[in-house]
Amino acid sequence: MQLTYLFVFSAIILAGAYFIYGKYVFKKFKINNDNLTPSHRLNDGVDYVPSKPIVVLGHHFASIAGAGPIVGPIIAITFGWVPAVIWILIGGVFFGAVHDLGSMVASLRNDGKSIGVIIQNNIGKKGKRLFILFSFSTLILIIAVFADIIAKTFVSNPGVASASILFIILAVLFGLVTKWTGNRKKAFLIASVLGVTLMYFFVYVGMQIPFVLNYQVWIYILLIYAFIASVTPVSMLLQPRDYLNSFLLYGLILAAIVGVFVANPTIAMDTKVHVTDENLGYLFPVLFVTIACGAISGFHSLVASGTTSKQLDKETDAKLVGFGGMLIESFLAIISVGAVVVLTRSDYLSRLGAEGPVPLFADGLGTIISSMGVPESFAVGFVALTVSAFALTTLDTCTRLARFTLQEYFEDVKQPVGKKISQNRYISTGVVVVLSVLLLGSGGFATLWPIFGSANQLLAALALLTISVWLIKKKINPTFVTIPMFFMFTVTLSSLGLFAWQNFQKDAYVLSIIAAILFVLSFALIFLAKKSLTKEAKVKELV
Repeated sequence: MQLTYLFVFSAIILAGAYFIYGKYVFKKFKINNDNLTPSHRLNDGVDYVPSKPIVVLGHHFASIAGAGPIVGPIIAITFGWVPAVIWILIGGVFFGAVHDLGSMVASLRNDGKSIGVIIQNNIGKKGKRLFILFSFSTLILIIAVFADIIAKTFVSNPGVASASILFIILAVLFGLVTKWTGNRKKAFLIASVLGVTLMYFFVYVGMQIPFVLNYQVWIYILLIYAFIASVTPVSMLLQPRDYLNSFLLYGLILAAIVGVFVANPTIAMDTKVHVTDENLGYLFPVLFVTIACGAISGFHSLVASGTTSKQLDKETDAKLVGFGGMLIESFLAIISVGAVVVLTRSDYLSRLGAEGPVPLFADGLGTIISSMGVPESFAVGFVALTVSAFALTTLDTCTRLARFTLQEYFEDVKQPVGKKISQNRYISTGVVVVLSVLLLGSGGFATLWPIFGSANQLLAALALLTISVWLIKKKINPTFVTIPMFFMFTVTLSSLGLFAWQNFQKDAYVLSIIAAILFVLSFALIFLAKKSLTKEAKVKELV
């Protein structure tokens, strides 16, 4: 079978889903431009900033993509590429896109606040605190995992580090120019063309002037950068950098598609499904936890309700940004699968163990892109740089989101310490960075990814639970949300239980305790949600 067929089939499914199922979900959420968005009502020039749909899509897509839709699918292919593709397509359409759009719309109707505040408004204050503890823990895990991935990439490929630094400088300049020109469309278009051109030029420049530092130094530099990026106005760095970087990933996707059509590679990997793996465990539930961002990811709910909802100009922009952004990420996950299925299973397994998923993706896709006449070394470097750039966007977005959640947790605390944390973004961000450094001390990517995957997917189940309760209280049939919710709870609770037991047997007590705590927190939130709905039903009976 030719890889071209897989790409065309997947593109048709995802594009059709946007126009058909997306229209259905759009109507279910009753999205209406008559509702003034929080970016206009609460515009503060720092976090709440009304922005163009294409800019918000760039920020949102860059933030949710990261390395997740690349790392997860490539690891999950261990069970076979066919089940991975099936879950990416079904999960992306009926689970992930609904989850992302639902989180975004619910936040828009609640002053652009996070899922934690939405829980408080619909389930109660205890529910909010439990969810914030859960989401904050997950965000710290993500920061630690992605800092480790980026630092190792910078060490192994110093040219990527140089280009990334140039991108940040370019983003700041782009932000200043667009702020100065205001809403003039022609000026924005000219700045965009110039900015994207310079960005691709910096890919070449970065490769010529490698910036060499050791792993530990990069970790500290990355976390200092994340601190600065999370406290500056979104229009200064976050928005312009993510917007420009999104064209880097769009370029990667386009290059991958053209490269596949030019090279017309054959899928060398067999279609056999492997129910178990000695390292990962059983296909169920591990496959659905490992793929994560390519199909559904709880982290997306934090981005959608944390930063994106504060920037949407109109409610109708949510379909393109929320539903559409998720489907683009699912196609990126399909490309990740395509980058490695051109190998035989034995070659894939040996290289995955020796190199890891990111270099395997860069080499595979770089080889395909080189069929267009691009030098293979440059193509491989370009792919590695793209992964690194998006991991970097996830890193600083996570730091900002962790700051939001910490501030929301302490906004009800009356003591002086609580007030300082909730009102001072520098103090709250400092707490986030320090905790991330401490967690990195307990292990790197290989150690933290499994617990991150389980926590991330359980976060998705909890977000779906929140959206379901919100819809029920709005008297909207939530079936299209509750079915994915029940499935995700089944998957993630099973995974966390197994993970806690396996790490306990290995004497990895810290990770085992974290898994057990997350397991208990989720049941507590389910109980509180049920209690809230039961109480409301009794009130209606009395009335």
